[in-house]
Amino acid sequence: MLVSKQWLQQFVDVSQKTGEELADLITKSGIEVEGVEVRDAELNNIVVGHVLTKEKHPEADKLNVTTVDIGQEEPVQIVCGAPNIEAGQDVIVARVGARLPGIKIKRAKLRGVVSEGMICSLEELGFEKKYIREDEQAGIHTFREPVTPGQDVLELLGLHDEVLELGLTPNRSDCLSMYGVAHEVAGILNTTATFPAIDVTEDEEKTKLAVTLDSEECPFYAAREIKHVAIGESPLWLKNRLIANGIRPINNVVDVTNFVLLETGQPLHSFDAEKLGQQIVVRQAKAGESFQTLDEVERTLDPSMLVITDGEKPVALAGVMGGANTEVDATTTSIILESAYFAPTSVRKTSRVLGLRSDSSSRFEKGVDPRRVLLALDRAAALIAELAGGTVLAGTVEGGTLQLDDHLIEASVSYINHRLGMEIEGTVMKELLERLGLEVELSGDALTVSVPTRRQDLMIPADIAEEVARLYGYDALTSSLPQEASRGFLPKRNQHRRQIRRLLQGAGLSQAITYSLTSEQRAMQFNEQTDIHPVKLAMPISEARSTLRTSLIPGLLEVAQHNVARQHADLAYYELGSVYLQRDASLETLPIEQELVAGVAVGLAEQHRAHGTMVKTDFFVVKGIVETLAEALNVTLTYEAAVIDSMHPGRTARVLMDGEAIGFVGQVHPALSKEQYGLKEVYVFELDAMKLHSKEPVVYQEMSRFPSMTRDIAIVLNQSVTASEVEQVIMQAAGPLLQHVTLFDVYTGDNVGENKKSFAFSLRYQNKERTLVDEEVTAAHEHVVTALTKAFDAELRA
Repeated sequence: MLVSKQWLQQFVDVSQKTGEELADLITKSGIEVEGVEVRDAELNNIVVGHVLTKEKHPEADKLNVTTVDIGQEEPVQIVCGAPNIEAGQDVIVARVGARLPGIKIKRAKLRGVVSEGMICSLEELGFEKKYIREDEQAGIHTFREPVTPGQDVLELLGLHDEVLELGLTPNRSDCLSMYGVAHEVAGILNTTATFPAIDVTEDEEKTKLAVTLDSEECPFYAAREIKHVAIGESPLWLKNRLIANGIRPINNVVDVTNFVLLETGQPLHSFDAEKLGQQIVVRQAKAGESFQTLDEVERTLDPSMLVITDGEKPVALAGVMGGANTEVDATTTSIILESAYFAPTSVRKTSRVLGLRSDSSSRFEKGVDPRRVLLALDRAAALIAELAGGTVLAGTVEGGTLQLDDHLIEASVSYINHRLGMEIEGTVMKELLERLGLEVELSGDALTVSVPTRRQDLMIPADIAEEVARLYGYDALTSSLPQEASRGFLPKRNQHRRQIRRLLQGAGLSQAITYSLTSEQRAMQFNEQTDIHPVKLAMPISEARSTLRTSLIPGLLEVAQHNVARQHADLAYYELGSVYLQRDASLETLPIEQELVAGVAVGLAEQHRAHGTMVKTDFFVVKGIVETLAEALNVTLTYEAAVIDSMHPGRTARVLMDGEAIGFVGQVHPALSKEQYGLKEVYVFELDAMKLHSKEPVVYQEMSRFPSMTRDIAIVLNQSVTASEVEQVIMQAAGPLLQHVTLFDVYTGDNVGENKKSFAFSLRYQNKERTLVDEEVTAAHEHVVTALTKAFDAELRA
């Protein structure tokens, strides 16, 4: 919202404050002022000139030599190149010594002819082209109202002004008008705002207009009929007000409705009465109904949209924009002036669906003051009668009713002081609230506040506390700590995330954050769930970012691809993030958001140049990362061979926890990694992050003071048997003395036979209460051998 200080002065005395001082006070009271524009900051010594004579320049066809009366004893000679310069015109003259934006005017010679000043266009004074009449956009500005040579042009054009730009939040719709800002500033300065009296002179002839409301989205509608209007240019004062507030002048009738909109905050609309007729019906649009708005765009409507009609066809989108079929133009002689209250949700929906926003819609969406509906109508009718010579017919045509009752809020002095941490007297609170135009009753500790309809943001006692705080001054509020301060803490879910990140970073992986959107092809990679359907965006920015991901791995592979292409060959990344699983083929329900942790590793896992050793990333390196993570999180994982699309069929394992699959680990299929990502050999893992935690609390035990004994065992068994199966049998058979089992060798070859393999395990035995003897370790170890032989038909390997 732009606020002209010159205009504000008409309602509140702000003459003792500069724009910056006023902006500082408003900002401190809770409404941010985003900037202050001093309109005459780069302008001075600019006056009205009357062109006495005009002659062609003797040495230049496109230049003219003029003599101009600028209110001095003698006229001055000025060379001017504007195509529209003529004798008898009243123009803008920058005298010698004047300052324009980026220019200082000096006495000069142009092609041998002395020029003492410059005849200016509005653009040279800093006006944007949209504010300049079309016939003057290529030339100088001429005054069409009576002016006096030597008169201050900056005063005439309203440029001795400062404009404040308010950054309003949606709840402060009351300040989307000069009336609302005046109330606010009056409260801040502890003064009284005054507003102009409205007097509409009606003709004896009564209007025959009829209004019918056929929709609950319009609780009240009012209109006036004005005849014998003369459409023309608005007076200078009105154009100055509109330009200062960022609105382009059009004609006197439209300019009045825009002026009253800015002044009162109530949107208005004017129809050509002859095009409209004498019937207005407000209803919901019909399905497929078409309508051309004032911007000359043909729009297709639907029943959710509220329209104004002439009884048959739409003539306006309620609260959004008028129609081209009833537009006020140069031929208009009679108008119907509309002022109404439309439901904010209806206007917002229409504006959003059609992608059409206007100054009217932005105010209706936030809620206008119902008490100003008729006030604005009368204000505009009086101005149109004054500026366009119109005759206002007797009577206001109304439909529906308005709720004009004040809203009562029950609060208390103690409640407000408790919230603010202050000790403010009740009488002080009453005075502060009354400065804002609120009616307050104070009875002991109780405060009853009557809130007018213009302040729709004040609904509960906390709102009253805020009003007291901002007028009392946030700077005056004391700093205090809560009496019952509590320690901050992280929720368990966040603690779990932080622990996973810390463990993976400790394992040498760097964190990556990738897009939640990917291509449709990559969205379904690395997902073995057959009931998942891709979720595509309705309007994607590109095909590469069109579909919600179902796996973190494609994004991590893109990160690896990007880095490997830049000569970073050895890398390991992880990501902790969400994927989106849609099991409803109709896509009518929201997808399930599942949090996963995934990693990718390429190149060397370790490199010790001093020792000449290198460890290449392989299946066991990545599986080791997963096992390290599981051990630190106190969970037990098992693995089984798996065949997963996009993964290497012989180097992939499904990860199980309590018999339930929670992810996988392995090598990306060589064809996929090379063809789509340009990578040679890539190993990945992906796990359900939120299932990766122990259900049992961690129990710490005292370390044994007694020595352990180690026995190794090598067995030959069938290729189909997994190491985890063997490990489980060993743990069950060995009894309580067995503390740890480690697989340290796997061998296949001629020495063990076809379809056979050899596992070598190291078993560590220990008693926490005494030193073991060889006999009891031997007995436990023999139990293990017997159990393995029986379970897997295994043979001991020498």
